[in-house]
Amino acid sequence: MSHKRLFSRSLEAAPDRLHFAAHSHHLWPDASREGQVACWDDAARLADLKWDRVMGEVWPEAARHVATELGMGGDKADRIVFAANTHDFILRLAAAAPRRARGPLRVLASDGEFHSARRQFARWLEAGEIILDTVPTAPWEDFAERFTAAAKTGRHDLVMVSQVMFGTGRVTAPIEPIVELADPDGPWVVIDGYHSFMAIDAPFGGGLSDKAFFLGGGYKYAMAGEGMGFMSCPPGFGDRPPLTGWFAEFEDLTLPPGMVGYASNAMRFMGATFDPSALYRWNAVRAMLEAEGLDTAGISAQVAALQQQAVDVFADTPLADAELLNPLGDGPHARFLAYRHEQAAAWCDALKAEGVVTDVRGDVIRFGFGLYHDADDVAALARALRGL
Repeated sequence: MSHKRLFSRSLEAAPDRLHFAAHSHHLWPDASREGQVACWDDAARLADLKWDRVMGEVWPEAARHVATELGMGGDKADRIVFAANTHDFILRLAAAAPRRARGPLRVLASDGEFHSARRQFARWLEAGEIILDTVPTAPWEDFAERFTAAAKTGRHDLVMVSQVMFGTGRVTAPIEPIVELADPDGPWVVIDGYHSFMAIDAPFGGGLSDKAFFLGGGYKYAMAGEGMGFMSCPPGFGDRPPLTGWFAEFEDLTLPPGMVGYASNAMRFMGATFDPSALYRWNAVRAMLEAEGLDTAGISAQVAALQQQAVDVFADTPLADAELLNPLGDGPHARFLAYRHEQAAAWCDALKAEGVVTDVRGDVIRFGFGLYHDADDVAALARALRGL
């Protein structure tokens, strides 16, 4: 079944474009525009009073949607906090995490973390502000076991790993043994879920939110656009984060001057004044999905069929000589296919010149799938690939 009608504005804006970068910049559905306009209308109608609506209605609804999607349950929505992007949360977490050795923050990560984390950790290491241990993702077959073993050494204050690696699409599993190591006094465990949120059904359920932090956002599979980073915060971890904005005490603005109060829930990690339009877009997208009877499991099933078609037809293109880093299987899979080849960047450029949008990370070209694709699009992509 085609769902292109849900994306009519994005598709009609560039009718000759073939967009296979849903994992990077997901096309916006029409519903997101309705959410954006609703935000503007509220600002015009309510002016200063708009924050009562944003924080009293829009934010709680958005948080419930996130908590439900993660598999935590809507009753744990108070564990969700929003920011402009997940980089903001890395800064706040690094500042708040306990330094048990009373020296630089000791961080454990993989060598496959997303760019903002990799860059920030590298710069902090350069400045002597952290001690960084990095676990190679290769060989992948025993990565989760090796990472868990490194985390068990007790040498680290902050442990961070991606649930789905952004470069290869590999799924880190199981994550439960890593999460179980978390402790309010250290180490803190952070799961980056940007490529699992709304790509894998209930990726953070089963009590994981009781002990670990989870990062994600609306820019990709949530279809809400940029500006909606979120973090799930386990209770009892970091009661008074040192990087803090006035919204962290929004519920009680009657504190005496000079006092630094904090919310008791995830709002303790809140910053200052923000643009709420992404939350409106997110709520509108969730309403659209509910009206259409669509959920992550169903969308993933549709995407899986398209991915299988792609793998089959790619065998008759130059990609036949490339290595598929995340083969299809029975378990959860990334919403993109990652092919490694020395010509990856050249292929990406050549496709772009023909109006076919993909993306490349080093020597890996990635093809992302979403609700706005159908079998004809995959066939058209194969034809473009044969022309390389």
